[in-house]
Parts: sequence; C-alpha cells; structure tokens
Amino acid sequence: MAEITKVKPGTLTDFGNGFYHIRGSFKLGGILDLGTHCALVELPDGRFVFLDSYTLDDDLKARVDALTDNGRKVAAIVNLHPFHTLHCEWMAQAYPHAKLYGTKRHHEKFPDLEWESDTCEAGVLDGQFGDALQFSVPQGVHMVCEDENVHFSSVLAYHRPSEMIFVDDTLSCIKAPFPLSLLPITGKLAFHPTLAKALEPNPYAADAFREWAIGMAQDWADARRIATAHNTTMTFAAGEFPEKVGAALGRVAGILNKHRDRPAHT
Repeated sequence: MAEITKVKPGTLTDFGNGFYHIRGSFKLGGILDLGTHCALVELPDGRFVFLDSYTLDDDLKARVDALTDNGRKVAAIVNLHPFHTLHCEWMAQAYPHAKLYGTKRHHEKFPDLEWESDTCEAGVLDGQFGDALQFSVPQGVHMVCEDENVHFSSVLAYHRPSEMIFVDDTLSCIKAPFPLSLLPITGKLAFHPTLAKALEPNPYAADAFREWAIGMAQDWADARRIATAHNTTMTFAAGEFPEKVGAALGRVAGILNKHRDRPAHT
C-alpha cells in the first residue's frame, strides 16, 4: 500500500542516490501555506541539476553549497512548470554559471534572464543529463491555457537512481478523509482537477492524454516515490506506480469520455 508523508517547509530531505528534495513555503493570500518544492539532483559525473527554483534561506543555502562546492558544481536549473515563477530570478542570480532552462512562459515572463534557447516543453531536455534524469511532457493538454488559472500542465522528471518522480501540479497526492487521514498509509494519486479545462479542443486530445499517461507510467514503472509540488511525497511498493496511474485515469474517465464525445470543439 502506498504511503503518503508531509514535510514542513524549509526542509531538505536526502532520499539517497543523489536526490535531495527541498520543501518550500507558498502562502495563498499570505495566510494558507500550500507549500512548494524544488530538488537538487546529483548526476553520475558529479555535477548537480536543480529541478525548479526556490529562494533558499541561509540554512538551506549552506547545505546546498556544502554539497555543490559553493555552487560551482550546479550545472543547470530546470524550471518545469510555466506558472511556478516566483523564485526564478533569485535562483538564476544565486547560481549564475548554471545553464537556465524554462518553458516558453518563463522566457516571456523574464526575457532578461539568460535562458537556453529551446524551451522545456519542446523536448530540449531529452538526453541533456544522461539516462539518470529523464523527462516527460504531457500530451493532449495545453502547457499554458488561455485561462491562466488553469495550472494543470508541467514537465515531469524522473531520477532513476533514486526511483523518484518529481512533478508540479499535473499529479498530486490526496490523503484519505478523516480519521483515516491521520494514518500515513492511505491516499490516492490523482490528476490535477483542472484537467477538463486543460485538454486541447480537438477530438483526439483525450486519447492522446490517456496514451501519454499510460506510456509514462510504463516507462517509469520502477519508480518507488513521487514528490508533488504543493503537499506530499508518496512511496510505492515495487511495480505499483503504473497501477496508481491507472487508478487516477479511471477517476478522470468521465472527463475524458465527455471531451472525446463532444460533437464540436471550439
């Protein structure tokens, strides 16, 4: 059975084999802390890559610098979610020698930063960091919707040595209702609730999304953990990840069927 855990903001967790996960703070309206995250990944050649950006406090910065030779080993900062932008400038300034990757929206929002020319959703990340760090771009959905309240899409990352998937919004961990939620053993993996609004307006989008999800789950079937942006980390039994994705697809089957069966798309 999958286990879900929550970690307080300001925490760096070493999951082993070169994956360091950082939980951060993101307060809605300055009150409700929804949380955010980034990760520091060590490559086989000793270089490091940040997944997403976050403003590190003094303690976290010191821990990161101790791992990375005062930042000199940070080779790249990879921003995976087009709407997670609050900390991009700080991270780029803190590690100015690292290559900076982002989505099209990152490029547009911060045109003065020295971005790598191609965007993350265009497949520029494929093979950049060897087999240890892999990426997957959701299909059948807009990366950025006209309604900018829809934050469904992001580029997913998989660090195979630690068997950890890193994801923003596209997938989330949902704890069971009270009183079961008091136990760290129950919960579900789910797609972001804005899926219906994120699907592309064509009759093939629902199938494209479903096929992408199944393929991603099969390619990363050996994953044992997933770290999601705003709440928790889920641990799986061996071979359980494809089952969890299949169950998540089952819960959105009605949305996909409704989209697929629409007579016209505008």
